[in-house]
Amino acid sequence: MDRRNFIKAGGVGLAATTIAAPAIAQTTPTLSWRLVASWPKSLDTLFGGADYFAKLVAEMTDNKFQIRTFAGGELVPPLQVLDAVQNGTVELGHTAPYYYVGKDPTFTFDCTAPFGANYRIQNSWLRNGGGRALMDEFYAGYNVVSIPCGNTGTQSGGWWKKEIKTVSDLKGVKFRIGGWGGAVLSKLGVVPQMLAGGDIYPALEKGTIDGAEWVGPYDDEKLGFQKVCKYYYHPGWWEGQAQLSAYINLGKWHSLSKTYQTVIKAAAAEANNWMIGKYDADNPAALKRLIAGGTQLRYWSRPIMEACFKASRQLYAEESARNPKFKKVYSEWTPFLATEDEWMRVDEQQFDNFMYAKVGARA
Repeated sequence: MDRRNFIKAGGVGLAATTIAAPAIAQTTPTLSWRLVASWPKSLDTLFGGADYFAKLVAEMTDNKFQIRTFAGGELVPPLQVLDAVQNGTVELGHTAPYYYVGKDPTFTFDCTAPFGANYRIQNSWLRNGGGRALMDEFYAGYNVVSIPCGNTGTQSGGWWKKEIKTVSDLKGVKFRIGGWGGAVLSKLGVVPQMLAGGDIYPALEKGTIDGAEWVGPYDDEKLGFQKVCKYYYHPGWWEGQAQLSAYINLGKWHSLSKTYQTVIKAAAAEANNWMIGKYDADNPAALKRLIAGGTQLRYWSRPIMEACFKASRQLYAEESARNPKFKKVYSEWTPFLATEDEWMRVDEQQFDNFMYAKVGARA
C-alpha cells in the first residue's frame, strides 16, 4: 500500500473511532446517587447488604456509578424509605416492603406473608412464577421500581418476657412486629407495635412493649434483646423468609442506560445471595451463645400455630374482598405456593428430615 492509500485508510479508521467512542461513553456516564436504608449501621448484614450492593455497582462500572449509603435516620426516618424514593428525595432505598402495608397490604407479597413462602419458593415466584410482573404493575402506582436485594431466610418468633403456652396468653401483649403478621396476631388479642430496629431495645427496657421480633439470633444478639427478655420463640411463622428490596425512583430508573440497569440488577442479585449466605453462616454460633447465656428456647405449640394459621386465612379472605389489587396478586400467589409445597415434599423435605436427624453423625 502506498503512502497516500495508507493515510486514506487510516483516516477512515480514525474517523470511525472518533464516531464510536462518544456513543460508548454515553452509555456509561459518571453518576452519584444516594441510597437510604431502613437499618442501623450496627447491623452488618442488613446495612452491610446495602453497602455490598453499592460497592458492586461501583466495581462493575469502574467507579463511574457511585452510590452513597445512609443508615436509617441519617437522611430520612427508617420507615419512610419508600416515601423518600417515591418523591425523588433520593434515588435509591434499601428496605423491607412490608413496612408499608399500612398504605396497602399488597406490599406484603413483595417481602413476606404470614404462613407464606420460604426463601426458595419466594425466589421462584418472583423470578419465574409471574410474581415480578404482578409486583411491577403494583409498584408503578408508587413511582418506584422494586428489585430483590437481600433475604433473611426464615426468621425467629421473637423475644417474650413471659412464656406463651396457650392462645389466651397472647391477649393484651404489646409486641413489636413488622409487616402483616401483626394484623394476624391482633385477631388473637395481641397489641402489635411497629418500631424501627434501633428503637426496639429502649422500648423493651422501659416496658413500653412486652416482646419483640426482629430477624434471628445474629441480629437479635447484636440488638441486645436477650438482656431484657428470657424466652426466645420459634419459628417466626409470619416470616418464612423476608425478601428485602432495592427501591429505585421510577424516573431515575428510566433515565439509566440498559447497561446501568443491568449492572443494578446483577449487583442486587449478588447482594441477595450474599445476605442469606451470611445469615446462614452466622446464626448457628449466635444461637449457641444466646443459649449459653441463659436464653430459654421455646417452640410454638401446635394449638397456637393452628389458631394463628386460621386467623391468617381469615385476614387474607377479608382483604381480598375489599382490595382488588391485593386480590389480583393473592389469587395467583396462592396456587403457585400450593404447587411448590407439593413439589418440595417429594424430595426436599424427605432429604432435609433425614439429614436433620443425623446431626452429629455426618463425620
